Amino acid sequence: MTNSSEVVTDRFTAPDGVDLAWHELGEGRPVVLIHGYFSDARTNWIRYGHAAAIAAEGFRVIMPDLRAHGSSGKPHDPAAYPPDILADDGLALIAHLGLTDYDLGGYSLGGRTIARMLARGAAPRRAIISGMGLTGLTSTGNRADHFRRVLTDLDAHPRGSPEFMAAAFLKTTGGDPIALLRLLDSFVDTPREVLAGFDLPLLVLAGADDDDNGSAQDLAELLPQGERAIVPGNHMSAVTKPELGAAIARFLAA
Repeated sequence: MTNSSEVVTDRFTAPDGVDLAWHELGEGRPVVLIHGYFSDARTNWIRYGHAAAIAAEGFRVIMPDLRAHGSSGKPHDPAAYPPDILADDGLALIAHLGLTDYDLGGYSLGGRTIARMLARGAAPRRAIISGMGLTGLTSTGNRADHFRRVLTDLDAHPRGSPEFMAAAFLKTTGGDPIALLRLLDSFVDTPREVLAGFDLPLLVLAGADDDDNGSAQDLAELLPQGERAIVPGNHMSAVTKPELGAAIARFLAA
């Protein structure tokens, strides 16, 4: 547990031996928030005030760094990236912390990881999938191929192209291209019929100009208790807007 103004970092060992880090802010009901690809917990949740806005509503905000990201281990061995490994790590963190009554949320790859955790049996009271649309969950190959192009030669992309912007972002976070490339092989599709079985309050949140991962509206309509919210920005910029954290905080506090 932390106080309401101090971010604390801790670590645990995943079942396969990889060292994983998580960060906490606030006290109260636990909510686990998972960041996006190329990012980390501090960039996604702490830097722009989202974690603080959520903690101010009486939540213990738990923010892991995914394997291959941030302060967590970045193994280069392909064996460290079997299918669904990020869901495995998320479920292992919940077990490690002994969470039984909690909420889950994620942005972009974090949102996809939340979907995989739900498909694998995670049982939060509420969930948030942000920066993610329907095809980004049902057909992960297109985005994986996009990032393979980015990572294959970080300096070869035309200035201003989506690949150039992703490579530039990676350089700001100091990511490990080899580990990140290996991670792409772990992505698992979630069929529509599985998504339609996610019968819990679930906020689908995305930028007004974000269609990188398909339609957030289509995803919200497929979910039995799906709720759609829109914030300013595109896939890269929405996460920098205070409206993102405010929307999550409102949903969780309702």
